[in-house]
Amino acid sequence: MKRSHLLPLLLCLPLAAPADEENLTRIKEQELEVVREQISALKQSMDAAARDRDRLTGELQAAEVSIARKRQKLAALERERAFTEKRRVELEAEIARGEADLERETGELAAQLRAAYMSGDQERLKLLLNQQDPAMLGRMMAYYAYLNDHRTGNINTVTGRIRRLAGLQSEVAAEEQRLARIADEQAAELAALDAAQAERKGLLATLQQRLSDESRELERLAAQEKDLARLIDELTAILADYPIRSEEPFAALKGRLTWPVAGTLLHDFGQPRVGGKLTWNGVVLAAPLGREVRVVYHGRVVFADWLAGMGLLVIVDHGDGYMSLYGYNETILKNPGDWVAPGDAIATVGESGGQPQPALYFEIRRGKNPVNPRQWVTRRPGA
Repeated sequence: MKRSHLLPLLLCLPLAAPADEENLTRIKEQELEVVREQISALKQSMDAAARDRDRLTGELQAAEVSIARKRQKLAALERERAFTEKRRVELEAEIARGEADLERETGELAAQLRAAYMSGDQERLKLLLNQQDPAMLGRMMAYYAYLNDHRTGNINTVTGRIRRLAGLQSEVAAEEQRLARIADEQAAELAALDAAQAERKGLLATLQQRLSDESRELERLAAQEKDLARLIDELTAILADYPIRSEEPFAALKGRLTWPVAGTLLHDFGQPRVGGKLTWNGVVLAAPLGREVRVVYHGRVVFADWLAGMGLLVIVDHGDGYMSLYGYNETILKNPGDWVAPGDAIATVGESGGQPQPALYFEIRRGKNPVNPRQWVTRRPGA
């Protein structure tokens, strides 16, 4: 894929006035959209080539992408359920406090009404007929007016409290209905997830049967490695005009980076695979399914999709020709174009790409060439 398609937009940049930030932003957004379209076209081309080589690869991709979407939907439903449950508990606590206040205020009002009933208007009438000091009479009449206003205020408070409690009860009922709806959706998604996982299991069994011959497995892995090399090459060409700048260049971080996930080493860089005719270009770390995968340094997500052999793959461009790759994921948490900082969660550990167990594939490349990540990454997560 050539970068010549970007030139008309790039030539427009000098025409934008320095003060016209809105126009400059619009041009940048147009450029980014062109880049996204180029990457999307590249992905579609690679998918088509993979399907031409092997129909099962396309079916595996569809099954694993479906599983990832269902996992994300379930996670979103669980967040919504937790929020709704918290809101319901808060409402019930507010109702309990309101009922206690209502009981207290109702008791006070009842006592006032009993006192008023017992005295009636006799005391006020006696004061009016009694030939007492006018100033004293004025004070007493004001006192009675105050008591009456206070009693009226209490009545209004109790009435408002009753209305508020009725409203809170309605909100609780609505939250309970929402929880029931979430539970139904979760049950449906879990059933669909089980079906997708069963389909994936069947596809893997068929694939393993076909690849029982070592030569076929070697041919498949070589083709997948070639696909990844092509993807890196094309991404490098597309993004050459969009350099990454950070406070400290990636090359200066050698030996100081933190592993993207806590796990157990399954395969090491340079280790032989399939009879020693191919070697691992990165490391494979076994880790629990769903554990967050964190980016090792500042950069921009340039690829976040499914790729044959890598499963759900995230590629981050760190500038100066350096990229980090995170494969075999269960779900992807970032989109192409997103900026990331060290430690940001970009995916969750999975077994996509037809892997036999949950693990993370991690690789660092300088240009087209993979480098040993163990020379770059030395710190344990959380250390």
